[in-house]
Amino acid sequence: MKRRDVLRTGAAAAALGVTGLGFGGSAFGQQKTIFKASDVHPLGYPTVEAVVRMGTKLEQQTNGRYAIQMFPSMQLGGEKEALEQAQVGALQYARVSVGVVGPIVDDLNVFNMPFVFRDVKHMRAVIDGAVGEELMNKITNASNSRLIGLCWMDAGARSVYNKVRPIRSPDDLKGLKIRMMGNPLFVDTMNAMGGNGISMGMDQVYNAMTTGVVDGAENNPPSYDSFNHFPIAKNYSLTEHLIIPEILVFSKRTFDGLAKADQDIIKKLAKEAQLEQRKLWDEREAQSMKKIKDAGINVITLTSAEKQKFQDSVKPVWEKYGGKYADLVKRIQAVSS
Repeated sequence: MKRRDVLRTGAAAAALGVTGLGFGGSAFGQQKTIFKASDVHPLGYPTVEAVVRMGTKLEQQTNGRYAIQMFPSMQLGGEKEALEQAQVGALQYARVSVGVVGPIVDDLNVFNMPFVFRDVKHMRAVIDGAVGEELMNKITNASNSRLIGLCWMDAGARSVYNKVRPIRSPDDLKGLKIRMMGNPLFVDTMNAMGGNGISMGMDQVYNAMTTGVVDGAENNPPSYDSFNHFPIAKNYSLTEHLIIPEILVFSKRTFDGLAKADQDIIKKLAKEAQLEQRKLWDEREAQSMKKIKDAGINVITLTSAEKQKFQDSVKPVWEKYGGKYADLVKRIQAVSS
């Protein structure tokens, strides 16, 4: 590692075993430790902004001993790479999806099931309650984790958009090629809902829609907006088939080198960030929906009966994947919202 990189990451971080640079903090006196944070989204995105604000609070509440340096827009790699770097202490905060943590705690994959939540309000009640706390603790306590689970973050509800026609029923999706995240469960979900699920990286979707490789995709309103998909795929049907919260984790290697009081501050600020990010998300989602509607996009709000048809359509997905989560699903469904 070059000397300028050593100085940027901070000598006290080395003393904590963060970088293993061969010198300690005692020779430097009171040293500021810079925690590195990673996110795939750009500056200003709700998950990024929440961590940036948390860094400001951390610096204030530790009298400048600790701060957070944010690396947005995949500067340190994708979510999988960020998680791996956190596990070895090369970075401290990683905001990741349930998908990349699922191999560590399989129960987390229950949140990937279609329509496992009644709506976003129900999802928030679950992650704020006993189930959310239990699953977060499992991240910390898993023998192969090397991570500290800090808090949940919102990613809204994912809905279908396409450039061919409005979607109000599974029959309307027939014959349409819809991009899905690279997980067989998600592809199977779209196939069950009537479409033809196509696994593809998000960075490829814009060109794929313009060239006809796919007819559309599915995502939350801020992503539909920020990736500029709405001018091409002008039919946005609020199916809300997937509502998947995201996770903020911290490097256990770094955490174990901190004083108990500092660990407590980090945990407390993370819980505050969970609620602050939610407000940021709601504001961003409202802005995106306004932008989409002002652009003349055909936003289709489904009736309860129409949404029920989609819920009924994914029963084969539940039969294939949902059995091992049966007890957990009962607890989730029992949560009032």
